[in-house]
Amino acid sequence: MTTATTGAAVRAAGVPEIADPSKVAPTDARQLSKLFFDELAVLEEGTPEFQYARNTLIELNMSLVRFAAARFRSRGPEEMEDIVQVGMIGLIKAIDRFDLSREVEFTSFAVPYIVGEIKRFFRDTSWAVHVPRRLQEARLELARANDELRSRLGRTPTTKELSELMSLPENEVAEAQLAANGYNATSLDAAITSSEDGEAALADFIGNEDAALALVEDFRALAPMIAELGDRDRQIIHWRFIEELTQAQIGERLGVSQMHVSRLITRLLARLREGMLSTD
Repeated sequence: MTTATTGAAVRAAGVPEIADPSKVAPTDARQLSKLFFDELAVLEEGTPEFQYARNTLIELNMSLVRFAAARFRSRGPEEMEDIVQVGMIGLIKAIDRFDLSREVEFTSFAVPYIVGEIKRFFRDTSWAVHVPRRLQEARLELARANDELRSRLGRTPTTKELSELMSLPENEVAEAQLAANGYNATSLDAAITSSEDGEAALADFIGNEDAALALVEDFRALAPMIAELGDRDRQIIHWRFIEELTQAQIGERLGVSQMHVSRLITRLLARLREGMLSTD
């Protein structure tokens, strides 16, 4: 956005123009954020005024990301850069989902989003392949049980023995054992001996990834949750994410304000997100 455009957006939005929002003191940032959230609630999504208010809110609250990231300073300066970037994603999500009617301070609302995004980053990048959280936790319990039984029995324990110690069904122990294989990875350049072709790299035996397949699991998980929604809620989802209508256009079709549409969409997405997380 150019300086001239920014100035026009500020005048239209009726909020103060801030030269460098990222340098505003945290106390002042909290007060200014309330003004910008007030404006954001009545501005039409996608307009220059809306973008200016949203971008300023992001810069005003960058200190929240630095505060949350400081908890993980022991991971080193190189990884800290990634942590801050991931924390920014959490901040943006918090801004997009914050509702003034909640009567809660934005800082209290945003920090859990930021920390949650960072922890999710650790969870997903610490494993060579992504596995559900319950299996990641089961792997730790499995490792402890393995160590205890090896020292007690002087041999590798059976699945049944692990099942008894962990108080889990054998099939869940077997599933955790399989998931544990995803914690470490072998290099794609690792040499593999083939009786037919001599020596080859592991990568030679791996096909190309079909990006569309990554969406299949999400679609299958979402379908029954969307089917449980009422007719109006399903229609709102269709208009917003299939027809890509703005909130103002949806409001015209429903005969309600854009702010009301925003709240409806926020509520719907929170419900679907909770459902998706419960299946992870």
